Amino acid sequence: QVQLVESGGGSVQAGGSLRLSCTASGYTYSSNCMGWFRQAPGKQREGVAAIGSDGSTIYADSVKGRFTISLDNAKNTLYLQMRSLKPEDAAMYYCAAQSPCRVPVDIVVVSPNGMDYWGKGTLVTISS
Repeated sequence: QVQLVESGGGSVQAGGSLRLSCTASGYTYSSNCMGWFRQAPGKQREGVAAIGSDGSTIYADSVKGRFTISLDNAKNTLYLQMRSLKPEDAAMYYCAAQSPCRVPVDIVVVSPNGMDYWGKGTLVTISS
């Protein structure tokens, strides 16, 4: 069974930075795609960034140029480097995986229902 464990959330001032991590274990397949999603109170879960099995990446328009998704295959760890944080970035951030990867990365980021496995989330709060 695939397990995803997020870490790195916290409270930061607007304009600050945080790096989220997601450690994965239990994969059966070697070709997987992963993504970061977030959900603020009263809002739907939305895709933030995704990385395909070929290493291709995609970002939501709201975070382009500020967030960077990366994957360290040796450590089975997915990262989300967040810079220039804004109050509207505050949310619970979830790591998710599709295993094996079945759709292009641009579909992954907009289709949270298509993900097979989810972490429990890590909370990001932003003070203005």
